[in-house]
Amino acid sequence: MLVEAVDSVLAQSYRPIEIIIVDDGSTDETRDVADRLATQHAGIVRVIHIANGGPGLAREAGRLAARGDYIQHLDSDDLLLPGKLAMQVAALEAEPECGAAYGWTRFRHHDGAVEPLPWKRSGERIETMFPAMLTMRWWDTPTPLYRASLIAAAGPWTNLRIEEDWEYDCRMAAGGVRLACCADWVCEVREHAPVMPSQTTMRDRVRAHMLVLGHARRAGLDPKSPAMRQYARELFHIARQCGAAGLPDESRQLVDLARGIAPTADLRVYQLAASLIGWQRLGRAAEWIDRR
Repeated sequence: MLVEAVDSVLAQSYRPIEIIIVDDGSTDETRDVADRLATQHAGIVRVIHIANGGPGLAREAGRLAARGDYIQHLDSDDLLLPGKLAMQVAALEAEPECGAAYGWTRFRHHDGAVEPLPWKRSGERIETMFPAMLTMRWWDTPTPLYRASLIAAAGPWTNLRIEEDWEYDCRMAAGGVRLACCADWVCEVREHAPVMPSQTTMRDRVRAHMLVLGHARRAGLDPKSPAMRQYARELFHIARQCGAAGLPDESRQLVDLARGIAPTADLRVYQLAASLIGWQRLGRAAEWIDRR
């Protein structure tokens, strides 16, 4: 997949480009494959080997090494379509007030089936990252092309191992970033078998959601707006998952945050029930009900 991802960048009609492969402490043959690609495409492909720290720190290593005016993130399991960079650079040059450009994302399922319509909301024309980015990360990692100046202003990536890209987008969104839309296919993302979250990844998810809420508040989003109300429901959903996973402190904290946004009766009842039977037992019961 790494070779296919790199080939999809080499196939871009836009030049000049640089490709920075960050090997995040891989324990398989990825290290050797990356080094071979750098040798085969000297002058275009560079490799950085770092100790395993997760996707955020890997992207941070790439951010610090990048020299171009535009930044494209690409996970090793996804692909760029040949005209992506040329199309999006042209859009950004035509609209200098925009900090990022995006286009349609093609989604390929684990069984090879392809969704016929643009994935998530990548087929819609959305002018600003907030408030839409608060309710969901409506594009995928390879979808946007960012100005390097926007990335520089956003600063370092966190060491989150989950939802690190959503947090980073929301951090940029808080600055009021405007978007250029390219009404064409730009990339393909490929589905993998789901991985059950651990307590570590759940804690990172809680931290990501708390950071995202901070970005929304910094952007001045109205607490009574539909986007913020929907985010409160998302916090409540994660709180129930944390309870079921044996993370009562995190569950309690998220319910408090949700009530701070939308003090609804069901949140108050949930808090009272948790104080009586425990956050983990209630979380497991709520998870069982959600599955039915």
